[in-house]
Amino acid sequence: MSGERKLFSKEEIKQHNDGRSCWLIIHDKVYDVTEFLEEHPGGEEVLLELAGSDGSESFEDVGHSTDAREIMEKYLVGELKEEERVKKEPKKDTGLPTDVKESASIPPMVLVAASIVVGLCAVAFFFLK
Repeated sequence: MSGERKLFSKEEIKQHNDGRSCWLIIHDKVYDVTEFLEEHPGGEEVLLELAGSDGSESFEDVGHSTDAREIMEKYLVGELKEEERVKKEPKKDTGLPTDVKESASIPPMVLVAASIVVGLCAVAFFFLK
């Protein structure tokens, strides 16, 4: 997209919600993927389900490659108006390094298993003296 960027409202984008005109919002950028529908490796249904709406979360959940991200630039038609963008809350810094933050949460099943083991040890300690 060259020159001045075109800004769209969510209401305008909603109008492009089918195979004749399929637009998506990905990270506040607006893409007209109508011509890409038949080429999409995941099938056109995936794009049509999100047509006229924000597909950022789905786009990231799939884990698109660098090549896919480059291809989509060809379909860029504009951006979402500033006042309609979802404000992202900054992540709270715990002061821990990133690798520690990510491993700091314990899955619930581990806690349940640990509780059972502790309980069995307590029973064995008191009754098998």
